[in-house]
Parts: sequence; C-alpha cells; structure tokens
Amino acid sequence: MSAVKGPTTGRFAKGRLSSVSLGFGEDKVGGYTEIREPKEEIQRKMSFLHVVDDYTSVKELPLTVQSLDLMKSKSGENRMKHHTHLYQDDNFIIRRGQTFQMWITLSRPFDPLSDMLHLHLKTGPVPSVGKGTHVIVSLVENLQGNCWEAAVVEKDDKRIKLSVNSPATAVIGRYQLTVETASPNGQVISTYDSADDIYMLFNPWSKDDAVYLDDEEERQEYVLNDVGRIYYGNKYQIGARTWNYGQFESGILTVCLYILEKSLTPNYGWGNPVNLVRILSAMVNSPDDSGVLEGNWSGDYKGGTSPTAWNGSIEILKQYYASKGSPVKYGQCWVFGGVTTTVMRCLGIPTRTVTNFSSAHDTDVSLTTDVYVDEHLEPIDYMNNDSIWNFHVWNDCWMARPDLPDGNGGWQAVDSTPQEESNGIYCCGPAPLSAIRSGQVYLKYDCTFVFAEVNSDKIYWKRNANGTYSKIYSEKRVVGCNISTKAVGSDERHDITHMYKHPEGSEQERMAVETACRYGSKAHAYASPTAEDISVRVVLEGEGPKIGSDAVLSVKLYNSSSEKRNVSLYSQLAVMYYTGVHKATIYKEHRDLQPNKETIIQFTVAYDVYKDHLVDQAALMFTLSGRVNETQQVLATQFSFRLRTPDIIIKPTRKAVVGQKMEVEISFTNPLPDVLKDVVFNVEGIGLLSAHKKIYEYIGGHATITFTEDITPTVAGTKKLVATLDSSQLTHIHGVGDIIVEA
Repeated sequence: MSAVKGPTTGRFAKGRLSSVSLGFGEDKVGGYTEIREPKEEIQRKMSFLHVVDDYTSVKELPLTVQSLDLMKSKSGENRMKHHTHLYQDDNFIIRRGQTFQMWITLSRPFDPLSDMLHLHLKTGPVPSVGKGTHVIVSLVENLQGNCWEAAVVEKDDKRIKLSVNSPATAVIGRYQLTVETASPNGQVISTYDSADDIYMLFNPWSKDDAVYLDDEEERQEYVLNDVGRIYYGNKYQIGARTWNYGQFESGILTVCLYILEKSLTPNYGWGNPVNLVRILSAMVNSPDDSGVLEGNWSGDYKGGTSPTAWNGSIEILKQYYASKGSPVKYGQCWVFGGVTTTVMRCLGIPTRTVTNFSSAHDTDVSLTTDVYVDEHLEPIDYMNNDSIWNFHVWNDCWMARPDLPDGNGGWQAVDSTPQEESNGIYCCGPAPLSAIRSGQVYLKYDCTFVFAEVNSDKIYWKRNANGTYSKIYSEKRVVGCNISTKAVGSDERHDITHMYKHPEGSEQERMAVETACRYGSKAHAYASPTAEDISVRVVLEGEGPKIGSDAVLSVKLYNSSSEKRNVSLYSQLAVMYYTGVHKATIYKEHRDLQPNKETIIQFTVAYDVYKDHLVDQAALMFTLSGRVNETQQVLATQFSFRLRTPDIIIKPTRKAVVGQKMEVEISFTNPLPDVLKDVVFNVEGIGLLSAHKKIYEYIGGHATITFTEDITPTVAGTKKLVATLDSSQLTHIHGVGDIIVEA
C-alpha cells in the first residue's frame, strides 16, 4: 500500500494533500490518513494535479503560457504547405485562407472544460477589430474553414498543438501575435507576446482568395519563378534580357512591406488586391510619394545608375530600404516593370512583365494618337504631345474583379511608370484586359489610357488657312504590336496581343475602337475615309542594321490605280529616345517619284552621320510624308527601328557544384570602330554571385576583351548569371549564361 500523510480537512498545508478532495478511500490512524489504493490508480488521479508551493488544486491554478513554437523552419510543415519555403528569411511566412500550426507550452496541462485561451493578431499602427487589423481568434471544437478560428489538435502533457485558420480575405502584412489565457468568466489571467511576427501573404493556391490561379504551372511561373525575361526593341527587332526578380532573397519581403507602410494608406484595405496593386503601382515610382524609383529619360544619369545597367530588382529594393526611403536613381519602363513584378510576386499576387511594341502615349484622353502638320506637311512640334514609344513595359496582375460586371476578372494591366496621373497620383490600373479588348473604357481603372496604348488609331491633322485642323490621314495598324511576355516554363517569348485586342482590321477590332472613342475627346475623327490608291510602306531587311554600320531602309510605294501618279515624297531621320521623344533630326531628303505598280527606293544613312547622336536604345525614327499630285491624297507614315547591339558572352569554365568555387569566363566585342571609354560591367546571379562591378578604362575599336569572375554556387539547379555593360557610347548591352549547378 501507499500512504500520503497530512491533515484530513481544510486547505492543504505545505507538502500535504487532502484525501477528501482526492475522493480516495481512507482510514484515520494517529492523525494521519492512510490511502488504500493501488499505486497505479493514485498516479492516474495525481496526473490531474500540479503541485506547487501552496498546493492549490489544479482547477484553481492560473494557466499561463511558457513558450510558443510557430514551427517556422523553411523545410517545416507550415512553410512547405504554404509554398513559402523559398523565402530566405527566417520568419514565419504563411498565406491567408489556409491552416497553419503552432505548439504552445503551458504552465500545466490544458483543460478545455475550464480553461480559456485566445490568440490576438494585430497589424498596422492602429489595430482595429472592426477593420480586421486586430483579430481575436477563439478556440473551437471543429474547424469550419475560411474564417479566423483555432482548434486543439494534439496534446503532449503541458503542450498543445493548435491548428489555426485565416479567411481568404484577411489583411496581408506583418502581424504581432499574443496568446491570452482567461478564466471561465472571461477575466484575463495572462498574456504572452510571441518573439516572432506572422507574415501573411496572398494565396493563389486558395480557391477563396481573389488572386486564386487554378493552373499549377502558371503559379510556378507567375508567383514562384524568381528569374524572368523582359523584352525590348521595336516590333521588327525584338530583343530580350534576363531580369533577376529575386522576390525570395533575404530582406526583400521586409522591403515590400516597408513600401506599403511608407505609402501611408490605411492597411485595412490591404486585403483587397485591387487596392493593393493600385497602391504599389504608385509607390514603385517617386513623383508623389518618394517611392522606390526615380525615372530619368534624359540620357544624363550622373548621381545614379543608368537604367540599362541594372540586372534585376534586388539591388534597387535593398538600396531603397537602406536609404530609409530615398528614391533610387534611375529607372525607365522595364526597370519599373521588373521591380513591380518582384514586389507583387513577393506578396503573393500572380504577376507577369509585359512589353507592348509601338506603344502609344495619349496625352489628351482622345483615345487617338494625334500628329499635327502645317500647310506644308511639316510637323508642328509644340502641338505634337502624343507619342509612340518603340516599346513600353508594364505588368499584368491576376485577380478577381467583384467590383466590375461579370467577366472582367483575370489579367489586369498595371503600370508603375509615371506617365499620366490617375485620380491625382501617378499610378495606372488595374485595368481588365477583357474591357480593353472590347473597348469598354468606362470601366475602372484607367482603361482609356491602356486602350490608347494598344489600339489607338494614328490620325494626322492638317492646319487650315483659318487656323482650324482637318483630318487628312489615319493609320490603323501601327499601335500595339507583338505584345509579349515570358512563356510559362521556358525562356521563349509568348505573344499575348490577342488578349488585348481582336485581330487588326477585323470587324470586332474596328467596333472596339469605335466603342472606345465614343468616350474620347475626338469622337468626330471617325468619318468615312476618302479613296486612296497609293500606299507606302517602310521595310527593314533581315534583322536590321548593326550599330557601327551604315543603316539601310527600303521604302515600297504601291500604285493600285491604272493611271499614272506623281508623288512628292519628303523623308527625314531622327535620333530618338525609345519613348518616341526626338533628340535630333540628322537627315532630310525630298524626292519626286512616279510609282508604277510597285516601286522600291532605298535610303542609306552612314555611321558617321548618326554616331555622335545616339542615345540609350540606339533608336531612330524614319518619317515619310508626301502628296499625290493628281488626287491630292496625303501619304504619311513613321517607322522606328534600332541599331542592333552585340551580346555579352558568359561561359562556365568547368562543372558547377554547390559550395565549390569556380571561374566563369565573360567576353565582349566592341562593335564600333571607335574606342569605348569608362566601361562598367555589372555581373550578378541569384544563388551564384552578389552584384559585382568590373571596370575598364577603355576597350579598343572592334576589340574583344575577356575576363573571369569567381563564383561559389549556393543552390543546386539551373541558375542564370547575368551581365550588363554601360558606357557613354554604348548602353543596353547585356548577356546571360545558364549555370547548371550540381548538389
């Protein structure tokens, strides 16, 4: 038998137990109680007690939290199931609308009949229960899903394992977690603040989330891929460069949340992706709010980095954070687009970087691209505010649009490049592609601007003697060409023009244009066209001229009539920025022609003519205008092209293995007969090499240079090492090498 000695009644003295409160059989012997129970039964009943110094009964002991384990390991159950294992930060990163687990160690075993326990999650500067930024999570017996709730799913002595659900509409951001214990009447007994915050992201894997994407390959591409391709050039000469998005790199998630916090927007709206992308498209640029990037299209990048020299978003975002919110210098459209993709993917919104070739910039909400000429068909420069960029880069973000009529969910155009204000700030979108395609430009947000970018007609207006203007010509197929993004699962270019517009010239496409222009400032421009029997077209042979060589263009005139025609043709060549802004006219010519059925003429511009005038993209604009003497038909067209530049060649010297240093060979050939001065190479690769510069004082004309970089791979798989070159004579030179890293 086993005996416990002590008084038989009343509260327990130190070191003694009451047989009465235990309910055991007993005999009183000499003032002590002898308990006649098997040892195992005593131990079973004793397991319900926790003896402390004052030996209060278990139900009267306060329940407190001793420790908390959020199971935040990158390879652990939470982060693997939430698809957040790729984030290099050692934080508890989860996605909304999905269950996560945590272990709580208590001061004693948990009794669900008498103990109360709550979780408090707070986010933002002024957490509010009513606004969803202060969440109180109670324990339930069974989880229902898609709401804030928690249930005990496992017990281990003083430890309990909770499964916690969040709704698919939860505010995203960083939450502070507190565990609160209370008495049955609701009186708070203790609070325990977690040392780890909870980072809540959007969830493209949850069917209830507005950003749900049902194709796993697309989720892998548009959420989890951290390296991409961005297209540039013009519609005839499409170039591609590799861009390191790096959304999982250490510290990038912190920067993304810092950007949101710096926006000073109410964080209770951060659960709605429509609101969020609008905030971020404003914050990636800097004019209104000291956002991430300062735009610069001047060609003078002193005091900053040339936009063509960036290899990716990582360095930009870290520099912004380190400077405590000073805009990074400098960006142009592909840099804005690349950074936007990084931020959106980091926060869980499926996003792709999109390039529109021959992209119009409508400045007067006419939904047309207008060119004004005088009585002699010379451009009136001060009136020609509209422009057509060789290319323009923006983003598509995937989300539902419950705020719009059915059918407008899916891909939404979002543009962070500061071009025009939207509701008083420099942002653009989200504009549903379905609305743009059909001409429903009255739907929000900014469909008018995006429609003009991809499907506006180019209309020529001639000044009359009385100062008014008359429409003399229109081009219908010059805007919005080869709209491109990286293909899912490969480095191929995927043409998505059909998602933005119906086939050019089709009845549906013309109806969309006319529908849209009803809401523009020049609806009267759509009158019946006059007869035209002479057409003109500019043709670029092959891949186009190389920089450093003469540029040759062919012009084809076609006479569809059976009669003789005399044409006065005026041509000029201008150096321009890729945005369509002219820098200088470098060549002019006038020719009188008698085109037969088809007449081909050539224009040649020598290297010596253009070499001292080129700017960032080596872009040129060839303008033709003319008049048919017999019919007074006006001919007009503009043709932009770029001079092709060479690639940087990157080759590994041997097999790459994780943790082993190796050399990579990098080479470049100067395409110019002139010496390149102050040449800077920028080299970096995720999992291979942090951003690194290599400087050459000069590279001789047509000379080839080769250098090596030491890299030590940290992750197995196919990785990309990217490089750019920047100098005063050459920009937008880049290259990429695939490095296959073995474990």
